[in-house]
Amino acid sequence: MLEGTVMDIYYKEVIGIIDEIRKTERESILKAARMVADQVKQDKLVYVFGPGGHSNLAAMEVFFRAGGLMHISAILNQETMLSSGALKSMQTERLPGYGKIVVEDYGIGEGDLLLICNAYGINSATIDAALTAKERGAMVIGVSSHSHAENCPLNHPARHPSKKNLHDIVDCSVDCKVRLGDATIELPGFEQKIGALSTYANAYVMNSIVVEAINMLVNEGINPPVWRSGNCPGGDEWNNQFIERFRGAVRCL
Repeated sequence: MLEGTVMDIYYKEVIGIIDEIRKTERESILKAARMVADQVKQDKLVYVFGPGGHSNLAAMEVFFRAGGLMHISAILNQETMLSSGALKSMQTERLPGYGKIVVEDYGIGEGDLLLICNAYGINSATIDAALTAKERGAMVIGVSSHSHAENCPLNHPARHPSKKNLHDIVDCSVDCKVRLGDATIELPGFEQKIGALSTYANAYVMNSIVVEAINMLVNEGINPPVWRSGNCPGGDEWNNQFIERFRGAVRCL
């Protein structure tokens, strides 16, 4: 391929998956947003967990974020962070029981809401987190690719021992549409596809849920606390009005 054209192909792929989500997942996104809005109305936290490697980016995307809800508490589990070792991260997300430990450590239970974002939707940490949260009485939203999960062999080593898919066990599922393997571009004469899409897809879904939830609350006459960038004039002053309200409750704040 000509130099400078591959980025154009990638652009079309990125826009394509976002547009597909926008056209087909609107109802699911609005359902998830309603669940988030209802938690904020009760002044309850919304826990967000991205079990494994780059899935952590989805949790970070909507946490402590300009224009985002202050009620969001990201579960930034260090053992699944790439910064703690990429291979260790992958081993941890495949470890049966680990997701259970994380959910129990955060005390998530009756009346809580957990949003789990993992594009593949099959690994042990993801499935155990969802199952444990539901067993403890919490509601669970899942953001994952249905087709990726359904087309991944049941004997794949990344799978939870139950062989369950995230979208089959949550209370609300949003399909992020990522294809099997994530990477999307084929180069002539090169065996491996390149150009992953999951970060863009997950970020669009997560932010869509948040902005729709905020809009629902505003339409109901509720002004939820929303972060302002500390890098713009008045940002620190704005945020400081609310920080003590969330300090201690939001573990990573």
